[in-house]
Amino acid sequence: MALSKIKYKIGYAIVALLVIAITSACTVSYKFTGASIDYTKVKTISIETFQNRAAYQWGPMAPMFNETLNDVFVQQTKLQQVTRGGDLQLAGEITAYDQYNKSISSDGYSSMVQLKMVVNVRFANNTNHDEDFERQFSATRDFDATQSLDSVQEELVEQMIKEIVEAIFNAAVANW
Repeated sequence: MALSKIKYKIGYAIVALLVIAITSACTVSYKFTGASIDYTKVKTISIETFQNRAAYQWGPMAPMFNETLNDVFVQQTKLQQVTRGGDLQLAGEITAYDQYNKSISSDGYSSMVQLKMVVNVRFANNTNHDEDFERQFSATRDFDATQSLDSVQEELVEQMIKEIVEAIFNAAVANW
């Protein structure tokens, strides 16, 4: 009887030690922002105001774009934003904002409309000019032609801006 109690206590102790070892050894803390920045070299970023140079204008688009672009770099990096002369520099303009008939119904009228936004971006990494680029980023969204652009424009533009800003962020600092 004494031997079975000892085996029970040893078994219990082993299980308890395993549980403690597993729960303390396997805790992993990882924050994923997508950025791979060497903060010993890169400390600042300057983001110029992107102007809307598209032929078709929607007033709120440029301010929405600029705010979203700035917010992403503030929230997902430790870079200090400076007015000009940053270690990283972003500049550019919205070059296109158009709508196209995407599909035609059997009665000959448009059934789907595609909204497209294009942004030209110039990026300079003053600590490593091999990473510099000038590139266009674009996004599209479709909507039913029975809807007016005014009724869907804000939501679709927000979605396109988010997609374009994410692509710019990844191209500039993710280095995947």
